[in-house]
Amino acid sequence: MYRNAFTMKLKPGFEAEYKKRHDEIWPELEAMLSESGISDYSIYLDEETLTLFAFQKVADKVKEAQIPNNPIVKKWWAYMADIMETNPDNSPVTKPLREVFHMD
Repeated sequence: MYRNAFTMKLKPGFEAEYKKRHDEIWPELEAMLSESGISDYSIYLDEETLTLFAFQKVADKVKEAQIPNNPIVKKWWAYMADIMETNPDNSPVTKPLREVFHMD
């Protein structure tokens, strides 16, 4: 298992909508992420910069690599594309973060 952290960017004015959509996350998406080995998944918002900071634990790199090809994920990306910075395939623009310190 490894820890994964990355940032994404929210479009201005969509802070409440982003939270609402995640409060109502689709059960099939949540189940698929869990089945893919994702756990302890949190997203935080820096309200000044609209930067989203995501953290998750990943149990299986092979299963994780398959997540972007899943139809449920592609549907979620399309659903979120109007409120986030996205790539041409609707995936969120992400910036991986390098871990420099950890304490259990």
